[in-house]
Amino acid sequence: MGGTTGTARAIPRSILYTPALSLERVVKAWSYDADVHLIDLEDSVPPADKPAARAVCLAALEQAPRPENVAVRMNELGSLAAVRDVLMLTDSPVKPGIVMMTMVNSAVEIDLLRRILASAGAYPELYVTVETVEAITNIDAIASSADGLVLGSADLAATLGVEISWEAMQAARQAMAMACARSGAACIDTANFRLAEPAVLTEETTRVRALGFHGKATVHPGELDVINHMLRPRPAELGLARQVAEAVTAANGGIAVLDGNMVGPPFARLARTTVAREDAWTSRFGGDGEQA
Repeated sequence: MGGTTGTARAIPRSILYTPALSLERVVKAWSYDADVHLIDLEDSVPPADKPAARAVCLAALEQAPRPENVAVRMNELGSLAAVRDVLMLTDSPVKPGIVMMTMVNSAVEIDLLRRILASAGAYPELYVTVETVEAITNIDAIASSADGLVLGSADLAATLGVEISWEAMQAARQAMAMACARSGAACIDTANFRLAEPAVLTEETTRVRALGFHGKATVHPGELDVINHMLRPRPAELGLARQVAEAVTAANGGIAVLDGNMVGPPFARLARTTVAREDAWTSRFGGDGEQA
């Protein structure tokens, strides 16, 4: 579950959504540099195509080079489509590392799905798309039960009757960031829907990083370079974090001055958290794609 432990959680910085409409399309997506590749069974798949999409998902999982870094987004738990999604997931000989839930209203749903999957010997991380008013209202309990939260701006905006703008989504983003910080869950931002305006992606990613978000979803592989560059570990920042932690330790846990800046215990705590989280990312997702 989303509680903090002695080991930092490996949190993806980029999640690429691909509809389960074509096995060739899903497999091709693996060539793109995303931390997590998500196979979507929900909104991007018309109702009549969902049985075929499950077959595509099943075949794709069996071909996945790293299934632990593959996610499957299922349909709303209270639907018959979700029942069939769960049966497909439990019957699959290869299990995804992440299952993403949709239209969640309470932590009870997360706990129920976790129990169902565990009864079949499946223990994926459970991520929740935050896209209902009820999810925002119950955000602390949901974050504590889940392993990660992903903002679902389209459905949330539709419910609120507003455009998908920074102003309209800011309260939801701040609630998510606070809840994830309390529980240790991953905090992932919504996909950018204004694909023809690259500046929007850069601005949005900059802003969510400043709020405390860890990653961002995308539906277009062309956005991965920007997301990865802005959100993946940066050696220079990690080096500074290590220096801050060492300076405070050398001051016996008190106040120290580093390059003309005062640092103390809160700075050291942030620095140690940053280093642990980035080391965990590198261990699970890193390699040739790590950003300088």
